[in-house]
Amino acid sequence: MSNTPNWKKLSVDIKLDGRAFINGKRVTSASGVNFDCISPIDGKKIAEIARGDLADINSAVTAARAAFEDGRWANKTPRERKFIMVRFSELLKENAEALALMETLDMGKPVNYSLNVDVNSAANSLRWFGEAIDKVYDEIAPTPHSSLALITREPVGVVGAIVPWNYPMLMACWKLAPALAAGNSIVLKPSEKSPLTALKLAELAMEAGIPAGVLNIVPGFGQEAGAALALHMDVDCIAFTGSTPVGKMIMQYAGQSNLKRAWTELGGKSPFVVFADADVDAAAESCIGSIFFNQGESCNAPSRLIIDKSVQKQFLDKALSLVPNYQPADPLAASTVMGALVDETQLNTVMRYITAGKAEGANCVTGGNRVMEQSGGYYVAPTIFTDVRNDMKIAREEIFGPVLSVLSFTNEADAIRMANDTPYGLAASIWSQDISRAHKAARALRAGTVHVNCYDEDDITVPFGGFKQSGNGRDKSLHAFDKYTELKTTWIKLS
Repeated sequence: MSNTPNWKKLSVDIKLDGRAFINGKRVTSASGVNFDCISPIDGKKIAEIARGDLADINSAVTAARAAFEDGRWANKTPRERKFIMVRFSELLKENAEALALMETLDMGKPVNYSLNVDVNSAANSLRWFGEAIDKVYDEIAPTPHSSLALITREPVGVVGAIVPWNYPMLMACWKLAPALAAGNSIVLKPSEKSPLTALKLAELAMEAGIPAGVLNIVPGFGQEAGAALALHMDVDCIAFTGSTPVGKMIMQYAGQSNLKRAWTELGGKSPFVVFADADVDAAAESCIGSIFFNQGESCNAPSRLIIDKSVQKQFLDKALSLVPNYQPADPLAASTVMGALVDETQLNTVMRYITAGKAEGANCVTGGNRVMEQSGGYYVAPTIFTDVRNDMKIAREEIFGPVLSVLSFTNEADAIRMANDTPYGLAASIWSQDISRAHKAARALRAGTVHVNCYDEDDITVPFGGFKQSGNGRDKSLHAFDKYTELKTTWIKLS
């Protein structure tokens, strides 16, 4: 008997609660206004979501501030916080099917990925940072013997977090886990395109033992709830993941308000550089699997293939043989590997870029069209362009869809120049069997993560973030604590 869930039946039976979560309970928006949650699978309404605005953000920040000041969470011992966060992680696993289904219904990714990638990774983030709480030590400075200088980390206070729609649960936990572990209180605004799992996370946090007011979730639109959170005078830190244009606005809001710490993980246009001596077939499998994963809706997607002209045909032959494996299908089917784009707006954005690529002279060798239109959902065929120049829109601007641009080079210097010729610097990949070349090229690339002979390898122990207009600060690893703590020096004069 199969243990595979009947996702179709579960999708009919699931109860979706779109109310906000403030001060330990579900609440309607202060205005009483909701907005529709539309599933990209079929374009149908699945829930009504509270449309939070300034009044709701004020309530959530007030609750978070009260919780922080009275120490109901911040003053718990590291051992106590660790125990609760590990339990929080376990509750994600216990509710894995419901969370995975919400994620897929909300943003269209294949449910098997939601279950086996997103839920597991989110739970692992909570557990890892929970376990780290009592393993991070403070410092004693090497001062003269007449003094004792203590360097301690303290929670920053009230953290505002704004997360994107492409990995809603995982991106939320990348923010929540270190911020909670450090003892902060949080107000989280999920994307209006995919708010369901964030709201469920708050319930599970309470069940795990996180006190009321410590974690608050306010759904709503960026220009209303998001701007109100980033501008709020009683928020000490704003952590944002999303597009570069919005990231620039977040940093402006921080400056316009109280100079709150502003951390941004932003867009990318990551180069995938393949030299002539590479294992070309392996490189093709890695590139295709990465660019079409999550429908191409990944900030670190390797959307620019920069390849030695002498092996371009071999690479493309292999790549095109793999494309049939990535055709969009029903996200609720267990065998599906590519699902729907998050909404009609994103569908139209991707199609505009495809049209622009053709108009600028790039050669669309596969895909380039909407598919499964009869479903009512938002699906685009995996698309590859050749004959791309680095000054074309499809090579310079983040598309956030299943579109690969192929650029060629004839010498190593040109490859590095083309790879770095971008305003972004989130991730990159080098493919070569010459370890000296690979190492030198990796050092030359301006990116937060450089993969060598692989792509998108990942672990919670390594930092994630970008150079240039891909943002500042780092998610994951112990370095994430830098965003959510203040360093205090206590200087003691000894008699």
